[in-house]
Amino acid sequence: MPRKNDPLSRAQHRKIAGDLFNYVWSLLDKKDRGLEEDDEMLHAAHASRFHWGHAGTPLNLSVGEWQVSRVYATLGRAEPALYHARRALEIARRSGLGRFYLGYAYEALARGAAVAGERRTRDRYLRQARVIGGGVRDRDDRRMLLEDLATIP
Repeated sequence: MPRKNDPLSRAQHRKIAGDLFNYVWSLLDKKDRGLEEDDEMLHAAHASRFHWGHAGTPLNLSVGEWQVSRVYATLGRAEPALYHARRALEIARRSGLGRFYLGYAYEALARGAAVAGERRTRDRYLRQARVIGGGVRDRDDRRMLLEDLATIP
């Protein structure tokens, strides 16, 4: 949504958001991240979501919240991981984003619950994600979601 006195255009916000989103993935995939890179990954995830807030669709917002949740879960920080997972789910539901995005929101909730040591809650969210994910029409999307669910401790 455009904001008054915004120094960046919508196109600039979209470009920055996408570039930062991809950069966060490069850091998430890195096996030997140090503390500085962990901090940078977290700040980049929030910055990406910030820029999507200026120029993104509900899909971008939900996925942005999901990525922030994933970063927090990766860093072992349950409370903010769960907060951003709930936001991802709320946006996906409100916007009717479909099974793939709902499934990933539940994936984030399950991952956050796992970090918090809440096994019953994790299992409940995993079941919901699997049920929803089983109904994803695109075979590759369904496979990706189910494979990600299998990585939750």
